[in-house]
Amino acid sequence: MAEAPLVGIVMGSKSDMPVMEECARQLEELGVPYETVVASAHRQPGVVHEWAATAAERGLRVVVAAAGKAAHLAGVVAAYTPLPVIAVPMKTSDLGGLDSLLSMVQMPSGVPVACVAINGAKNAAILAAQILGTGDERFRKAVEELKRRMAEA
Repeated sequence: MAEAPLVGIVMGSKSDMPVMEECARQLEELGVPYETVVASAHRQPGVVHEWAATAAERGLRVVVAAAGKAAHLAGVVAAYTPLPVIAVPMKTSDLGGLDSLLSMVQMPSGVPVACVAINGAKNAAILAAQILGTGDERFRKAVEELKRRMAEA
C-alpha cells in the first residue's frame, strides 16, 4: 500500500504541469508522498474550496500552489487551510511571471503564503520537505543528503 500523501500540489491550469513535474520529481527523490490536482481559483472556486478546506483532515501537511497571471490560487488555498502554503509563480507570456510573483507575495495580514522564484517548482519541493523535516527525521535526513550531494558537485 502506498503511503498517504503529505504534500498537495495544486495548479491552476494543465499548462502548468510541465513546470510542476519538477516539483513532483524532487518530492519523489526526497521520498515525500504527494498528490496532484488541477483546479483554477477563478474557474473552479468550489473545487479549490473543497480541496483546500479538507486538505489537513486528508493528511496533507504542506501545500504547493502554482498559478500564473492573477495568481490567486495560493492565496485562496491559504484562506481555506491551516497548512503552510508555498506559492510557485508561473512564467507568463505577458509579463514574464512578474505579475504572478507580485500577486503571490502581496498577501493580506493573517493569510501568509511562502513564495519561491518564478517557475521555482524544485525549490518549492525542497522547502516542503524542509517543513516536513521539522517533525519527521526521515525528511530532514533526505534534505541533508541532498545538500551534501550539491556541495560535492
